[in-house]
Amino acid sequence: MSHDTKTKLVYMANQIATFFKSQPASEAVEGVANHINKFWEPRMRRQLFEILDKEENGLDALVLQAAPLIRKPEPQVNQAQ
Repeated sequence: MSHDTKTKLVYMANQIATFFKSQPASEAVEGVANHINKFWEPRMRRQLFEILDKEENGLDALVLQAAPLIRKPEPQVNQAQ
């Protein structure tokens, strides 16, 4: 994953967190997870989990709290051509 892709995904996830911060805490966590589950394709969610594996990932605390509720896609299988 390129640095630009990582930067964009972190930015997008943090934007979602910023939007949901006006909600009560429990609703905000679920809102972030539901939004990512509903609107991010599996490839994007797979890359998000790669970012989450890094200690200093730049993700908002609300995204980190929502992470256990985000559906983790199956690993991508490379198909021989």
